[in-house]
Amino acid sequence: MIKRTLFSADHESFRDSFRRFLDKEVAPFHADWEDQGYVDRTVWQKAGANGFLCMGMPEEYGGSGADKLYTVVQLEELAKGGYSGVGFSLHSEIVAPYILRYGTPAQKQQYLPALARGELIGAIAMTEPSAGSDLQGIKATAVLEGDHYRLNGSKTFITNGWHADLVIVVAKTRPELGAKGTSLLLVERGMPGFEKGKRLKKVGMKAQDTSELFFNDVKVPVDNLLGGPAMENKGFICLMEQLPWERIQIALGATAKSQAAIDWTVAYVKERKVFGQPVGNYQNTRYVLAGLQAQVQAARVFVDKCMELLLADALDTDTASMAKLMTTELQCKVMDECVQLYGGYGYMWEYPIARAYADARVSRLYGGTSEIMKEVISRGMGLSGR
Repeated sequence: MIKRTLFSADHESFRDSFRRFLDKEVAPFHADWEDQGYVDRTVWQKAGANGFLCMGMPEEYGGSGADKLYTVVQLEELAKGGYSGVGFSLHSEIVAPYILRYGTPAQKQQYLPALARGELIGAIAMTEPSAGSDLQGIKATAVLEGDHYRLNGSKTFITNGWHADLVIVVAKTRPELGAKGTSLLLVERGMPGFEKGKRLKKVGMKAQDTSELFFNDVKVPVDNLLGGPAMENKGFICLMEQLPWERIQIALGATAKSQAAIDWTVAYVKERKVFGQPVGNYQNTRYVLAGLQAQVQAARVFVDKCMELLLADALDTDTASMAKLMTTELQCKVMDECVQLYGGYGYMWEYPIARAYADARVSRLYGGTSEIMKEVISRGMGLSGR
């Protein structure tokens, strides 16, 4: 196996600390959270108290100014444990960075420290019933009326949506301009007209609260336009700028989950016996796992290189899309092959491989479907269907 060079001794020390936190505060409860359809809110507060939320934020906003590799460690440890219900990365590495990068000084001061403490839980509302990967097709509108915007529309498949206290809502402030008329609004729990629908029952990721959100004549103060007046109608640009990091996070998680599945399966086939000998003794078993390991190793090297580029601010959208496409397609393949090696037990929910199999399928959908990734990549190659 190729030795990884991304992490320093400090990163590995942090890994041990975060793993202990997960062992104490997440592992004993995750199965119950899957049954109830959401994680307990207290885990957010405990994570905040331990400094595990919004780590990349400057200290003045409650963070520790940590580099993104600490987030990579978190993603990998959550993946290894199969803790798919814990939505820390979206909160800390999507919602908070939007506010840090584009928000006004007042918005940063108001929201970032509370997000870092886990007092507020953040979400971002892009997807609509009729607009998923094609963000240009959103229909939610925010019409300026004096000192507020009147927000109308609905969103679906929103991670952290049911718990959310603060939602970055993507809406059209100038619908006639298409994508160039898109803005981002900071909508808070309790604003009249902002309602949360039922928690959606998913095939996998059952502990992650995913819900519908409804906005009926919500009066959003102009001060809640992310970035202030200068950022009106510039929301689509913000979304595009942040997509490479979002997609690399997905790729990192997919790779770590694939490796975890292989490790679980290797341990299982050494113990499980068929016709008087361990399943791992059969050539088919050994060759299947060897082939999967070769592909996951190659994926990890590529994703680690993407992280190096991202840290150097040199990662382009095409390459991030390649990483997302390759690793999520591989993840689903690994899970399927590993379930097969478990036999009937691989289909039992009590085994982590079964839960990982169910969780994996959505990775080819969120953050842009595999088909959209191929479209982005092909356009970067100078190909176009138009």
